[in-house]
Amino acid sequence: MLDPMLLALVLAAVAIGWWLGRRQRPPNDASPQPSLTRDYFLGLNYLLNEQPDRAIETFVAALEVNSDTIETHIALGNLFRSRGEADRAVKIHQNLLARPTLSAHQGDSVQLELARDFFHLGLLDRAEKLLQGLIHDAHLDETRRHAKRLLADLLEREKEWQAALDVAQPLIREDQGLRRAAAHWWCELAQQELDSASPSRARKRLKQALKTDPTCVRATWMLSRMEHDTGHYKTEIKLLKRIPDQDPDFTALILPPLRDAYLRRDDPAGLEQALQVLVETTRSTSTIIMLAECLQQREGSQAAADFVSQQLQQTPNLRGIDYLVDLYRHQPGLAESEPMALLKQHTQSLLDVSPHYRCQRCGFDGRQLHWQCPSCRSWGTTRPITGLRGE
Repeated sequence: MLDPMLLALVLAAVAIGWWLGRRQRPPNDASPQPSLTRDYFLGLNYLLNEQPDRAIETFVAALEVNSDTIETHIALGNLFRSRGEADRAVKIHQNLLARPTLSAHQGDSVQLELARDFFHLGLLDRAEKLLQGLIHDAHLDETRRHAKRLLADLLEREKEWQAALDVAQPLIREDQGLRRAAAHWWCELAQQELDSASPSRARKRLKQALKTDPTCVRATWMLSRMEHDTGHYKTEIKLLKRIPDQDPDFTALILPPLRDAYLRRDDPAGLEQALQVLVETTRSTSTIIMLAECLQQREGSQAAADFVSQQLQQTPNLRGIDYLVDLYRHQPGLAESEPMALLKQHTQSLLDVSPHYRCQRCGFDGRQLHWQCPSCRSWGTTRPITGLRGE
């Protein structure tokens, strides 16, 4: 498969070649002018010899800036930015803006790309100034939408949560990713209210998060923590039980506080009943293990082992096997068994190096839950790993 960057260069070269051919062939003269053709083929030679920097420089030098070539120049600037050379993209886009031949729509397009260049360089104040101008003065609605989306990302980067929400509000309904991000911005505002000892305002923020995105696990989780802190364990349980409905992959997250809330209410039977429902509906390994612990206390290790073994036949899982090994090691005569000890060592070693969470967008993984991926900065894309070595 072609490298995407190389493919982009090839397409740019084809576009340049087409324009040069069209530019250099007058209607009554089929003879090409060798000077420009030589520059074009020289650029192709650099490209084929895996010298993309020199190829791009040659294409830029050979390509006259006019109304027919604006889009190609913009594409070349974007190519620089995608390669991590936003400073070179800035030069191309600023050079375009200085041309008096730009139409109003082309000028807006170049300003938008220049704002993206500044954003990637971390020059957020310069990017913000350009974007604010486009939002008010752009000639096309599509350009204004792109400018608002980028400005919302910029304000998020500066942790200006309310300002980001104000800018993004008209776009949230039509953009699922932005809707998910906006719910987390409400959660960030709620956390600020909690840090300022304003729980009532925090609740309003969290309810707004759920109104924006009803599947926002974080908002429900924060509300349940607030109920726990005030001793309202019945309400906490009710909120925790909503999370598997929002996203069953997050079932393991609720188990420790769910058990604590039931035990604080002196209701172990209620806990066991709730776990049984979760086992049937989510097939979470952590839920199976916690229910097995309840069975072990009530009926002994053999009953717990039989239950886990039955569940593993339906859903094989490394953590379940590791727990089953522990149960068997408590059986008479097996506690000092060398094979069982060796098996436990192997399963534990595999679990020790297994990540718990993975971003569904970029693949970043780790053992800690991040509501915003540290790698690609996407909100709500980091999820518990499921399957043989996960939940």
